[in-house]
Amino acid sequence: MQRIDILLTGDLAGGFAPFRHGDLELVLHRWSSVGQLPLIEGALWAFVDWVLPEMSGLELVRRLRCDPATATAHITIVLEEDDQDDRKRALRTSADDYMVGPLTRTALLDRVLATHVVEPVEANGRKVSLGDLTIDISAFQARWHGKAISLMPNEFRLLRYFIEHPGRVFTRAQLISALGKQEPPIDERTVDVWIGRLRRALKAAGAGNPLRTVRSLGYVFDEI
Repeated sequence: MQRIDILLTGDLAGGFAPFRHGDLELVLHRWSSVGQLPLIEGALWAFVDWVLPEMSGLELVRRLRCDPATATAHITIVLEEDDQDDRKRALRTSADDYMVGPLTRTALLDRVLATHVVEPVEANGRKVSLGDLTIDISAFQARWHGKAISLMPNEFRLLRYFIEHPGRVFTRAQLISALGKQEPPIDERTVDVWIGRLRRALKAAGAGNPLRTVRSLGYVFDEI
């Protein structure tokens, strides 16, 4: 199944629930321009509002193009009105296209489904590592010193996100958002269940317990 991760800097009438169409899965993320990127598992598409609280939409487009993690994303500028000069400025700033807001879920899905987006070839076979812990993304497999770690899908994605951001404390809400689980809403205590399973799997593989609870804040994955 092909996946597209969709970042939205603004509200979306109709909600952010994931959407499937044939062998295509769309995962929608409500994202602040100054926030940490969620877990990106497929091709990336960003819908950037023309006006943002922290900066202009054009400035955010420039930053996305300069960041290796987002440089190849498909970027759509969401204009406040259909102004010809604004359209030209958006495209000159290297946005791929534009829409006139406010966005609705139906309009967004129609745009994405009408555009053929191919997952970058370099994502195939990609691995991320932290010490002796390795995540083989294409094989959906985690290993410690080469030994396979048995993980369910949510725990695998959670582990990948942690080792991509070691030493950073994440709240339960941030972890739910990072995994694209905001809609339908889930109880934040579900994160504790994921963490418990992940800890047990890491210990069983001999990796110890690098996952640390930070009281009243959340969880952090310490450097191994």
